[in-house]
Amino acid sequence: MSDPFVVIGGDAAGLSAASKCKREDPDREVVVYEQSEWISYAHCGMPYYIKGEVERLDNLLSLSPAEVAERGIDLHRGHEVVDIDPESQTVSVQGPDEAFEQPYGDLLVATGARALTAPIEGTDLDDVFTMHHMDSAAAVRAFLTPPDSEEGFDAGYADVTEVVEEYRNRDPPETVAIVGGGYVGVEMAEAFRARGLETHLYQRSERPVPPFGEAVGDRVVDSLAEAGVDLHLDTAVESLAGEGRLERVEATDGAVDVDLALVGIGIRPNTDLVADHVECGDSGAITTDDYGRTSVDGVYAAGDCAEMRHTVTGTQEWVPLGLTANRAGRAIGQTVAGDPEPVGAIAGTAVLKAFELECGRTGIVDDDSAREAGFDPLSETVTAGSRSGYYPGNAETTVTLVADRETGRLLGGTIAGEDRAAIRIDTVATALEGGLTVSELERLDLAYAPPFSPVWDPVLVAAKVLGGRLDDT
Repeated sequence: MSDPFVVIGGDAAGLSAASKCKREDPDREVVVYEQSEWISYAHCGMPYYIKGEVERLDNLLSLSPAEVAERGIDLHRGHEVVDIDPESQTVSVQGPDEAFEQPYGDLLVATGARALTAPIEGTDLDDVFTMHHMDSAAAVRAFLTPPDSEEGFDAGYADVTEVVEEYRNRDPPETVAIVGGGYVGVEMAEAFRARGLETHLYQRSERPVPPFGEAVGDRVVDSLAEAGVDLHLDTAVESLAGEGRLERVEATDGAVDVDLALVGIGIRPNTDLVADHVECGDSGAITTDDYGRTSVDGVYAAGDCAEMRHTVTGTQEWVPLGLTANRAGRAIGQTVAGDPEPVGAIAGTAVLKAFELECGRTGIVDDDSAREAGFDPLSETVTAGSRSGYYPGNAETTVTLVADRETGRLLGGTIAGEDRAAIRIDTVATALEGGLTVSELERLDLAYAPPFSPVWDPVLVAAKVLGGRLDDT
């Protein structure tokens, strides 16, 4: 065992790679270093834990350290890799008690990303949170829990007693501010409103969730407003203010007194460790090839710290999402074990729940991005029923499709509705992967029965209308 596979980062991409490599090559030494105590946890489940739909913190854990050990993986929590040396093929590790050098045969950088707070002032105040780590989820839920309430904060293998007790001993907040109307902001608005809190959501642009486009953004605005969220759109937060603890939000539309603030204005890839050694893209994330290899021999990258090839444009893009990390990590593990497997391309396929509204997006959904990629975009938005009109549960579903005017190639799409709308975006994502034109999408043989879909699925309706416009150009 003189040729270890070393993984930096013990979450989705890292442990997927480690597990797959060990499964395919049981004799290979696999070592994982994770600087925190947490491994393999569900970032996307945190808002639902805070809401209370997920009962216990440890429900968000996929693998325990014991289960990782059972797989034959040498896991080191609380160990930070502070440097790499590609020439000597070693990494420098700082553990709780000692620093040491670890040699590697192959190296995977799976260092993830970090939450942004700059340039907003006051994010260091007490009662200001980001939602990017398990400790934050435990703290926020504890803060929302009355001291005499019995709720489960079992964290499994990690100890959150200190942070839970600190916030459970405070008076629960009554008014909260969310800075940023992206995925986290919208999901946390639902969580806070479910707990009866006065909720203010601030977004710099005219609509929340900009990657989902105007049609979806407008429906999200309506959904949030109907649920009682106070929307501050086209509004910049200038500072979070208070004496030691948060007291108010100061924004371009005035000041609001609040007891808790959640900052969700985006993330950045954690690439400081390797930026001087491997090629990085304009996003700051690590450039990789179709097998997850970086510009340095024997060094791979995957997950939220890595770029991947975009299905539509063929260029390197940074789209940090859960499936992307798991899929790329698993493929790299197989490649390192001796059976090369492509990591696959990405289309930025994502879904979002805004109270009862389901939203989806994939590919290129705005004209400016399409033009930058060399296309001549043409888009169409339609509203169609989710089921046969006479069948109970039918709901309006809004679909936008974007195509290249010259070739008719499908470039992307979005969807929003309250009846199984989000999952329909997978049809569009599959069409993108297959390089389908709009007319080919229109001819897909999708299932029909009144309880599930009208004869013409909303995606097919959008393709039919957009196809007609393409024929007229």
